[in-house]
Amino acid sequence: MSDETVILYTDGACSGNPGPGGWAAILQWNGHVKELSGGERETTNQRMELKAVIEGLKALKRPCDVIVHSDSAYVVNCFKQRWYVNWRKNGWINSKGEPVQNRDLWEQLLEAIDGHRVRFEKVKGHAGVKWNERCDELARSAIPR
Repeated sequence: MSDETVILYTDGACSGNPGPGGWAAILQWNGHVKELSGGERETTNQRMELKAVIEGLKALKRPCDVIVHSDSAYVVNCFKQRWYVNWRKNGWINSKGEPVQNRDLWEQLLEAIDGHRVRFEKVKGHAGVKWNERCDELARSAIPR
């Protein structure tokens, strides 16, 4: 990763699961900070975690080195363990022989990553990590009431 690496913190939240949910992404680059958030009336926590990363990456204007910090094991493990490789190869069927959940968002995320060099890092949720806490606050605030 270069000195001009974009740091992306993401989080998703739900009130009920499924239920109304919110997502947030915070991009940091070269001393600048950009906060993004949004919500949906009927969703799941997993979908909001994915949506946060998608929207953060979509906000990038050119190819970048990106470090994504997420408290979602679902998101981070997919990339660290390369689950998506077998999902694609097996027609979006998981290791249990079942259709991959949230395929639509996984496909959007893989498309959003294309052209960037992205590394995923797990951050412990609700552990006082400043930008993760801010993402959580933004995601909760974005939940439709």
